[in-house]
Amino acid sequence: MKSHSEHFIILSPIGEIEVSLLSAIAHSIKRIFGFPTQISSLFSDISFAYDNNRNQYNSTQILNQLSTFLPENASKILAITDVDLFIPILTYVYGEAQLGGISAILSVHRLTESTPLINSDAIISERICKEAIHEIGHIFNLKHCKDPACIMHYCRCIGDVDCKSDQLCRYCQILLTDELVKYKKVNNCD
Repeated sequence: MKSHSEHFIILSPIGEIEVSLLSAIAHSIKRIFGFPTQISSLFSDISFAYDNNRNQYNSTQILNQLSTFLPENASKILAITDVDLFIPILTYVYGEAQLGGISAILSVHRLTESTPLINSDAIISERICKEAIHEIGHIFNLKHCKDPACIMHYCRCIGDVDCKSDQLCRYCQILLTDELVKYKKVNNCD
C-alpha cells in the first residue's frame, strides 16, 4: 500500500523553463493539493502539434501524447511550455487539462504579457503559479468557478488572472477535499 507521500505530481518542462519558476509551481502544488512534485522532462519534441496556419501549438494534441508518458509511480503530470497554445475554438489558451484525468499543460507564453516595470518577475511567477494550480484543479475534477476571486475562475484575459486570488473559494475547496478523499481511497493511500 502506497502512502500519500509516495504519490507525486510530475512537472515536465518543455522548452526553456527557469528552475526558480518550477520551484515556485512545486511550492504552490504542495500548498493547495498536498502532493510533492518531481521535475522530469518526459518529452521535448512537440512539433507534431504545431499548426502552420495559426503559428501556435494545439494543446489537445500535446495532452493526448503526454498522457502516455505517466510513470507508474506518479499521480498526475503538468507539462509547462514556453510556446503559444490554442484549441480550435479559441484564439489562445493559457493551458488545458483533462477534466478528472491525469495530464495538463500550461504555457507561460502569454502569462508574461503586460507586466509593470516594478516587480515584473514576481507578477509573472504569481500568474504562472495561479494557472498551474487552475489546470491541476481540473485534473482533480474541479470545473470553472463563477467566483472571480477563486483560482478556478475562467480567465479571458491577463487582467482576470491578475485579479483572482491564489486560493480556492470555500465551495471549490470542499469539492477538492472530496476529490482527494476519493483519490486516496482508489489509490490505497494511508
